[in-house]
Amino acid sequence: MGLLGKLITAPLLPVRAALWAAERVAQEAEARYYDPAPVWAGLAELERLLVEGQIDQETFDREEEVLLDRLREIEEFRGRTGR
Repeated sequence: MGLLGKLITAPLLPVRAALWAAERVAQEAEARYYDPAPVWAGLAELERLLVEGQIDQETFDREEEVLLDRLREIEEFRGRTGR
């Protein structure tokens, strides 16, 4: 691109930079949302609470189902995106 082309497109640089930054933020948010580690930690904590008698079996089953659904969602996402 010549000097004239650079001068013409120079006003677009802030827009391009903002779009790049927004894409990076979205990618990081997606990576954190679809990270299975916190879900596994939640399952471990839930089992600890059950073993220690802080929750009953019914509460455990209900909360476990929510976490297992979340793991399925993560697996589906990773299967679609290849991540």
